[in-house]
Formats: sequence, structure tokens, C-alpha cells
Amino acid sequence: MPNFTRRTIALASLATLATALAPKDRALAQKKYGPGVSDTEIRVGQTIAYSGPASAYGQIGQAEALYFKMINDRGGINGRKITFISVDDGYSPPKAVEQTRRLVEQDEVAVMFGMLGTPLNLATRTYLNSNKVPQLFVAAGSEQFANPEKYPWTIGFQPTLRSEGAFFGKQILAVNAEPKIGVLYQYDDFGKELLSGLNDGLGAKAAAIIATESFTPSDPTIDSQIVKLKSAGADTVMLFSYAKQAAQAIRKIFELNWRPDTYLHSGASSVSATLVPAGLERSVGIKTARYAKDASDPQWLDDPELKPFYEWMKEYVPAANPSDTFYLSGWTYSQMLLQVLRQCGDDLTRENIMRQAASLKDFRNPALLPGSLINTSPTDYRVVKYMRLERFNGKNWESAGT
Repeated sequence: MPNFTRRTIALASLATLATALAPKDRALAQKKYGPGVSDTEIRVGQTIAYSGPASAYGQIGQAEALYFKMINDRGGINGRKITFISVDDGYSPPKAVEQTRRLVEQDEVAVMFGMLGTPLNLATRTYLNSNKVPQLFVAAGSEQFANPEKYPWTIGFQPTLRSEGAFFGKQILAVNAEPKIGVLYQYDDFGKELLSGLNDGLGAKAAAIIATESFTPSDPTIDSQIVKLKSAGADTVMLFSYAKQAAQAIRKIFELNWRPDTYLHSGASSVSATLVPAGLERSVGIKTARYAKDASDPQWLDDPELKPFYEWMKEYVPAANPSDTFYLSGWTYSQMLLQVLRQCGDDLTRENIMRQAASLKDFRNPALLPGSLINTSPTDYRVVKYMRLERFNGKNWESAGT
């Protein structure tokens, strides 16, 4: 796999935008460019964790680079190629700020795209908004990335963490009127927002949260926290973490011969990244909120909407396993950037790029669950809103029926 840590990935453009302008209309049409854009190029920046505690997620950036390469090989957007500059931030907010400034001020990218992690995106958000640089489809679910009034240059993608937490709270009460809830959460804005949402969903039953245990991404293990949650008498456990800690928690719960009703953060619900390392037999019965398809799930192998994904994997990532969820994640995020740039036409100012991101109408991202359509507006930056509860059956996720 190529090394993307501070190396410009010059990739060709995104599928040709078909326009049928009459000669007179073409004469009147004027190209408008902002920083990072020319007749031949659109420069896109990204920081992501190629090293550090979240390095597994660096595969998303690698997938996006290879996907843009395929699009570029097929002709690009109106002759413009994507120069995708994806650099390592080590999942460190200070490093993300440093790298972001370099991408904007030295590499002169038009947009920042698909940056991973709530604390890192929060750390760079003020700088990007102050400089009016689009911060598009961040790979983090904080509701703070859906705040157009205060931060009009930042937009997320997945359901907000607060809405996911509230969703879980309501689902718990639907099956257990008097739960005793223990929460494992990452001690940062990401984990705290999920916890706040859980309180929202529980409403008058918020006192059902009888124990909370936190951790930091650099902690080598969370075993002691799981032991404490069991000792507190919890019959329901929330795993508000990413893949590494979620897998550790699932293993430890099983080793303790403890069988609480377990709910897993959607961002850690990958079969290949979380449940396989945890042990599929140990993961049976775990529930999650899902909004996207999982390439490791057999039910999607013959899905017509994912056919282009499998074709891309076969041609551009032949040695990789298509069921590795991070490849599909990168492919999914890339669809969003494609659509926005298509809508921009020849007006590729930063202002219009942001305007188009906030003007998506019934856009169907093929990687989302059936029935999910994307609509954004200048006052609504929530991109994906549809979720459903699913349960792991030992092989794949299936609807939990609520």
C-alpha cells in the first residue's frame, strides 16, 4: 500500500459533468475559481491518522486516494484533475492544526475533506471558518459540525452523536422499563456528546445510568473500566468508543461471564475492524445504530448500488478484502465530494463549493441503507439522518425489529 504521509497524491478528476449549454450560453458562462483551482486542477486537502492510536482509520484516506485515481483515470470533472493531499496527523489535535495550516497556506487547497475524529475537527474548525475554507464531510459525528449559524464553513456527514445517543436511550426503554445502565466512553467531546444524547433519550429515566467509566485513546486497555461497570450492577452497557477499545470491551465482558444488553457506537460497528478482533462468538447479541451498508455483510454482496464499489475494489485494490469496512467508508465519503463538485460546474470558488454542499436535494448515496436520502440547506447541515437498530447474529447485522 502506498505511503500517504505528506506526499501529494495527484489524481485525475471526478466523472465528467455533462452540460448541454447552447453556444450563446457557453459564451456567457464564466469560469470562477478560488484558491486551489484552475482549468486543470482542484486541490483537496486532508489530515487523517496514518499513525497513532487511530491508525486503522488511515485506510479510509488510502481508499479515497485510490477512488479519486479511478475517477481521474476516467476523465475527470470538465478536464480538471483532483490533487488529493492526504497527510498524517497521528490523531493528535495539535498536529492536525499544524498540518491543516500547511495545507491551506502552503499547498493552497480549495477544501479540506473527510478529516477524521471529533477532537481534531474541533481543533481545526475555528481556523478554517476564519479563513473561509470549506471543511467538508468530516468523519466525525458531533452536532457541532451541523451548526451553520456559527460555523457556516463546516459540515459533517454521519448522524450526529447526540442524535445517536438519544436513539439508543429510546431503544433501551422500549425493551427494559427499569434498566441499570453502565457507560464506557472516550473522555473527549466525542464520548461526552454520545453520553449527553443518551441522557436526552432516557428523559425522565436518566437516573438509570448507574455508572460511567471513561478512557483516553492512548490507554493500552480498558479492562479495569469494564470490571467496574460489572461491579456496579449494570444490566445494560453502552460502548461509546472506536474499534480498538470496543473490541477490548467485548472480549473482557465475555471473559467475565457477564451478559449485559450491549449497545455499540455506530462508528465501531464494523464486523471486520471490531467484531472479528473481539471474536464473532463473543459479539452475538450486540446492538448498534446503523445508517450505512456493510461490505462484510453477505446481504449486500449482490446489491446493484454497490456493484461499482466491488468493481473499483477489483481494479484498483485487488489485493485487499472488499469486506474491510474502511474501503467502503472511503468510497462512501468520496461520493459526497463528487456530488458537490458536480453541482459546482465551472464556479469553483470556495463560496460556491460550500453553497453546493448546503444545497443537496434528495441525493442518494449508494452506500447508505435503503430509503435514506440526503437533503441539506443553509440552515440544516445534518447530512445523514436515517438510522435503524440492528443486532449481530454471529455472522452479520440484522434488523432488531424496533
